[in-house]
Amino acid sequence: MVNFPSPPGPCPRPSRSSLEGVTEPRTRPADAIRVAVSTVIFSLRPEPDAHRLMIPLVRRTRAPFEGQWALPGGWLDIAEGLHDAAARTLAETTALAPSYLEQLYSFGDVDRSPTRVISVVYWALLRSDLVDAQRAVAGAPENVEWFDVDALPELAFDHNRIAEYALWRLRNKVGYSRIAAGLLPDDFTLTELREVYESVLGRRLDPSNFRRLLEGSEALVPTEAFRTGKHRPARLYRYNAEAEEPIGPAE
Repeated sequence: MVNFPSPPGPCPRPSRSSLEGVTEPRTRPADAIRVAVSTVIFSLRPEPDAHRLMIPLVRRTRAPFEGQWALPGGWLDIAEGLHDAAARTLAETTALAPSYLEQLYSFGDVDRSPTRVISVVYWALLRSDLVDAQRAVAGAPENVEWFDVDALPELAFDHNRIAEYALWRLRNKVGYSRIAAGLLPDDFTLTELREVYESVLGRRLDPSNFRRLLEGSEALVPTEAFRTGKHRPARLYRYNAEAEEPIGPAE
């Protein structure tokens, strides 16, 4: 595991990176500096034992690393903003449109590829139900599969390091922001909220302490609805958009 400094603060500079991208640029002058955009998109996907934090990967169809898994991405168009390019290339390669999209880091070492390439990496969040709904409409690309963030295969270029860095950012940010909302439906139980934090942090949280911490928080608003199932009905909550305090485990 790579050790990064704790946020907030400047992002550490990765040692080197390589060209990401699965779509060809529309124009590519031989002597131009090219810009690529890639995205690490997180979602909680249902597994037999629990929901797991996972990311989609794209199997490359050309050299280098033909047949190997890589992060979804593509080239920046000449009349396109970075955020728009991240959303477009993600939709083209995975048929997904994230609810949360943030720039992660720019990779621009001179020797990162045979030609001069600057790559901008984004990270994104998308609820599991929206993943299924979006892919039901747009279709699921055959060369895309979901992988557990803690059990990724050997990826093309330096994408393992990029994915690890994105996970580090997510795990640090979840402790002092409401970023978990990007993985939850509008209404949720405290158990479902705790399971999101456990999946992101990669560790168990004490249920009693977690409930005690959040029940007195202004960041959550109890609703009149309940979730029914095998156990006793559980009250549904939603985020309070007017509250300024963050939400999440203190430790």
